[in-house]
Amino acid sequence: MRKDVTRHAAGERAGPRTGLAGRRRALIVVVTGSLALGALGLGAAAVIKSPAQVAADTAPPPRDTLTAPVERQPLSRTLVTRGSVVAAQTVDIAAGDPAGEDTGRAVVTKVKAKAGDSVTGGRVLLEVSGRPVFALPGALPAYRDLRTGARGEDVAQLQQALATAGHPTGADRAGVFGAGTRRAVTALYAAAGYEPVSDGAEGGSAAGGGKEGAAKNGKSRSPGSGKAEPPAAGVVVPMSEVAYFKGRTARVDSVAAEVGAEADEKLMTLSAGALRVTGEVAPYERELLRPGRQVRILAETTGRQAVGKIVSVAGTPTVRKGGSADGSGSDGQPDGGGYAVEIEPDRPLPADMAHQDVRLTITVASTGGKVLSVPSSAVSAGADGRTTVTVRETGGEHRRVEVRVGMSGDGVVEVTPADGAKLTEGEQVVVGVSARRGAGEDRR
Repeated sequence: MRKDVTRHAAGERAGPRTGLAGRRRALIVVVTGSLALGALGLGAAAVIKSPAQVAADTAPPPRDTLTAPVERQPLSRTLVTRGSVVAAQTVDIAAGDPAGEDTGRAVVTKVKAKAGDSVTGGRVLLEVSGRPVFALPGALPAYRDLRTGARGEDVAQLQQALATAGHPTGADRAGVFGAGTRRAVTALYAAAGYEPVSDGAEGGSAAGGGKEGAAKNGKSRSPGSGKAEPPAAGVVVPMSEVAYFKGRTARVDSVAAEVGAEADEKLMTLSAGALRVTGEVAPYERELLRPGRQVRILAETTGRQAVGKIVSVAGTPTVRKGGSADGSGSDGQPDGGGYAVEIEPDRPLPADMAHQDVRLTITVASTGGKVLSVPSSAVSAGADGRTTVTVRETGGEHRRVEVRVGMSGDGVVEVTPADGAKLTEGEQVVVGVSARRGAGEDRR
């Protein structure tokens, strides 16, 4: 009987606890479900948008107004073309008939200079059939062989070149190939390891030879003896053995000669004199150019820059193949030939700029001083014919200002406020609009 009472009491105590746990579990399920439903609702709200929201999200961003300052500066209008850096003189060294006795074919036997070398007077450039070709300073090309007794301007040039190379001609008069010139020629050849060509006659000369020449050049052994010492043999400077260039130095531009090969018409090319620039402009551009116009020179391959001035503009177009001097082609149509422009640099150009292609920026007009200016995109013409710019005030308001335009160049135009209008340096003028980035866009 006691055991039954005890079990009954224990059952009464356990019953309420089991009910409480069940209610707790139910509450947890309800709360969890509510949270899940709330999360689903928020997710749906983020994904599902109303048509109005979709339209707002896809609309273009508002635009920003682009402005530029009004400036006071000098303006210039320029013309851009291409040009080449060339030397004042180009000397082509060609093969001539070999000088001396027992000569045969003209064959290159030595090449003693390479492209890029600097050349001074007295240097041997190459050797043809064992005979040297000297580089000598002089403006007049060699056009004849010079021998003892010769006279002329070319003889005077040879004498000056010999003196420059360190071989003075002594008491010889300028322009007369005498004994002093003969000794200087012999010394020039000897210094290079060669012998000069003999003229084959005792005391022979171009001016007078034979007995008369011998009498003039002979020396009496003793007064009244009637016998004269044989004069020294004359020498010849063959025109094939000298190449004259202007100035004190020249530069080897190219070498076509090869040892062992037949001596062709063009063996080597020298350039001499100050470097200058030549360009070409179209016919419609020629009228814009005048001697004295400033030119900016840019060698784009090296970055070298220089400034020069126009010295001449051709009066007739360049004749191209199949064209004529009046600028028309073989069919009577324009052949597209431009007008040559010669430009002299303000300072000597470095030698490594020779033969480079360069960009020429020619100033064809200038204001000469500072003027009020704005970007060309800031100027607009209205239907009423007025030309205006739009000023953006500090507070964001816009003010239209009527202006008169002047010279333009490089994207900038000169402006002058019309009567009663006001436009000052530093004010901001509208030049365009730009789409503003959204808040979430990358601003890089």
